[in-house]
Amino acid sequence: MAIKRIHHVAYRCRDARETVEFYRDLLGMDFQLAIAEDKVPSTGAPDPYMHVFLDAGQGNVLAFFELPNSPDMGRDENTPKWVQHIALEVESMDELLAMKQKLEDAGIDVLGPTDHTIFKSIYFFDPNGHRIELAANTAKPGMHKELKRVAEDMLEEWSRTKKAPRHAAWMHGETDFKPLDP
Repeated sequence: MAIKRIHHVAYRCRDARETVEFYRDLLGMDFQLAIAEDKVPSTGAPDPYMHVFLDAGQGNVLAFFELPNSPDMGRDENTPKWVQHIALEVESMDELLAMKQKLEDAGIDVLGPTDHTIFKSIYFFDPNGHRIELAANTAKPGMHKELKRVAEDMLEEWSRTKKAPRHAAWMHGETDFKPLDP
C-alpha cells in the first residue's frame, strides 16, 4: 500500500464566502465544491457547517470549514506564528513577484521574497489568520539529491543535540554547493 497524494487538507475559516473569494480571486485557485451539513457525519453531533474545497493544483485540494455555532477560532499560542503555514508553489520567480504585487495592490502585507536557497518565498496572512507561503523553486541541479542524501544524518543529529546540523551548510551560504555527480 502506498499513499497516492493528499486528498485534501482542511482548516477552519471565519467566513466561507470571504475565504473562497480570497483564494479564488487573489490566488487563482478554482472553487471546486461546497458541502453543508447540520450534523457531523462521523459523530452525528448537531453542528451545522459549511465545508468548501479549492483546487491547489495537480490534484491537491485545500479545504475550509465554517462553524457558525462554535466559539471564534484562535490559534496555537504556544507556537510562533511563522511555524504553521500553508505553502503553495508557483511556476517561477516572475510569477512569485507578480503575485506579491497583486497581493500588495489588494492591501495585503507581504513579507519577502525570502531566499531559502532551493526556493524563494513570500509570506502573508489569509482573512482567517492562516499564514500563507507562495514559493518558487530556485534549486540548482543536484541540490535536492544532496539534501535527500543527508536527510537521515541531519535528523539523527538534530534528535540528539537539538542544534542545527551543518550537513547542508551550503544552504546558508557557509560553503559553495558542489554536486556529487555533476
